[in-house]
Amino acid sequence: MASVLELTDVSFVRDGNRILDSVTWSVDEADRWVILGPNGAGKSTILQLAAAATHPSSGTVDVLGERLGRVDVFELRTRIGLAATALARRIPAWERVGDVILTAAYAVTGRWQERYESVDLERAAEVMDAWDLTSLSTRTFGTLSDGERKRVQIARAVMTDPELMLLDEPAGSLDLGARESLLESLEDYASSSLAPAIVMVTHHVEEIPPGFTHGLLLSAGRVVAAGPLAEVLTDERLTETFGAPLRVRQEDGRWTARAAR
Repeated sequence: MASVLELTDVSFVRDGNRILDSVTWSVDEADRWVILGPNGAGKSTILQLAAAATHPSSGTVDVLGERLGRVDVFELRTRIGLAATALARRIPAWERVGDVILTAAYAVTGRWQERYESVDLERAAEVMDAWDLTSLSTRTFGTLSDGERKRVQIARAVMTDPELMLLDEPAGSLDLGARESLLESLEDYASSSLAPAIVMVTHHVEEIPPGFTHGLLLSAGRVVAAGPLAEVLTDERLTETFGAPLRVRQEDGRWTARAAR
C-alpha cells in the first residue's frame, strides 16, 4: 500500500521551544488516522506539516511522494484537502456558502474574478448535496451556526477530490446533536472506497467517527504510541498521554474515556 504521508525523525522548533521532538510516523492511502493529545502536544503542528504549510526544523517530511523543501508547495497544496479553524477565519463573512465551496477549485477564499467551468459548478453542487448544504447555498458564511460552518469547511476540502484529507478538530465547539450529525457524515465519507487517506486531530476519543482505523498519541511533542486504534487506545497509553488516570471503552464502534476511580 502506498504511503501518502511520511515523517522521519522530525523535530520542529519555534522561538526556542521544541514543539515536535524526533517524530517518525507514516500514513498509507487507505488509512483513517486520528491524532490525540493534550494542548501543546504538537497535534496542530503535525497537521501544518502534512498540509505543506510549514517545514520541519530537522528531519524529512514527504507528502504525496514529494519532499518538503524540494517541491513547489503551492502546487502540492492543491492535492490536499484541509478543514481547519485557521482557514475558516480567512473566509469572508459575506461570502455565500456556494462560493465558499466553489472557490476551493482555485484554492482561494473569497470569490473575485475567477472563471469557473461547468465541471466546477457541477462538482460544487454535487458536494453540497452530499453534505446536506444545498438549502444553505445562498446563505452567507457569517450567518451560519458552528455546526453548519464545520460542515461547509469539510465540503470545501472535499470539493477538489484531494489525495489527502486533513481535519483539525471538526467536531470542536459543536453541541451534541450537531456533533453526532457531523460524525455520521464523516463515517459515511470515511467508509467510501473513493475517499482519500484521512488524518483528523481531536482532543476527545468521543469524537472519533466509526470506521477510523489508526491512532497517533502525542505528549510534549513526542510519540507515545501509533498504530491500529484497538492497540493504541488503552487505559495505560491514554493515561501516559494525558497525564491523568483514564479508563477507555469501546461500544458499537464508538469510544469513551473517563477518569479511573
